[in-house]
Amino acid sequence: MRLKWLLLSLLITGIYQAQAQAQAQAQDDVTVALAIPPAVHDGAPYAAAQELGLFKAQNLSVKVIVFQGAGALLPQVASKRVTFGYPVAEPVISSYFSGKDPLPLRYFYNGTPAQTMEYTVLADSPIKTLADLKDKKIGVGALTWGTIPNSRAALRVAGLEPGKNVEFVAVGVLGSGFQALRSKQVDALNYNSSWGDIFEITGAKIRRIPYPDVFQETPGNGFIAHEDTFKEHPDLIRRFGRAYTEAQYVCEVNPEFCVKAFWRQYPESKPADANGKGLEDAKTLLTRRLQRTLYREDGSRRHPGEYDLPVIRASITAMAKAGEFPSADVPVERIFSNAFVSDFDNFDKNALKTLAEAAK
Repeated sequence: MRLKWLLLSLLITGIYQAQAQAQAQAQDDVTVALAIPPAVHDGAPYAAAQELGLFKAQNLSVKVIVFQGAGALLPQVASKRVTFGYPVAEPVISSYFSGKDPLPLRYFYNGTPAQTMEYTVLADSPIKTLADLKDKKIGVGALTWGTIPNSRAALRVAGLEPGKNVEFVAVGVLGSGFQALRSKQVDALNYNSSWGDIFEITGAKIRRIPYPDVFQETPGNGFIAHEDTFKEHPDLIRRFGRAYTEAQYVCEVNPEFCVKAFWRQYPESKPADANGKGLEDAKTLLTRRLQRTLYREDGSRRHPGEYDLPVIRASITAMAKAGEFPSADVPVERIFSNAFVSDFDNFDKNALKTLAEAAK
């Protein structure tokens, strides 16, 4: 036992010595712009990276800021007021059809490689398929959400016509939306799967209606940077993506630490029962999100951050057929880059696993 703890102590000391050497150099400031405030299921990796010094070990000083939606976020990255953003893809793709210069942005890290959006109804609802949403009202957070074009396309594939025989209604997020569904103000919610998890944890019995197969591997939110950053500071992208990947790995190994780290950074999010059911619920939310992000449905592990370009092309083609894009003629390789994927997963997993297991 003494030998085990001695080896653990030496390992952690070595890691922190490496971090200290990196900190001795001037750290690169990185700002990450989010479109919605972080919650425990998606914000915990940032908190873990901060507390364990994973960003610092990559010689980065990272600050997370929140804007109101992708429409407000994208100009910040395009003007280089922030380093990276984390928006959905539809607004960036749409910029190629605007008749003006497209946004000078490229995705470098696929943060949600599987479809996260779904339609949610109460378990006793007669609605069981997308086609059953005909003449129904669907609740969304806001009518300006960047996910709505894909949502409309999913309904059109099912034979519906948004605005004619199915209607989107702004109901706000989380609690207000849940109440709108419970009180029959809307017939369904169009939220992400983690919010469906939260709804279930509140005790609701729900039925999830997935998008059509062509959209099931459509990427959602991802990290994006200005094209100049790709040319002038590629190592900044490598180091940030590696630290974020390490943080996800830490949260997979020790979700309890990551939940508590998030609560320490966002104490207002900490539930009253933070040592009992509240903790277990938060761990469940985080673990489910990581499972969807890091693994495919067949259980095989994804390459962190990688974009499946053929799948994206098929999705864009389906969006065009549904009338959401004027054509499918967009330079997919220019918008989505896999140039740094091999760097993101290049770290000592055994050492990090030991560090993660010891974290409190």
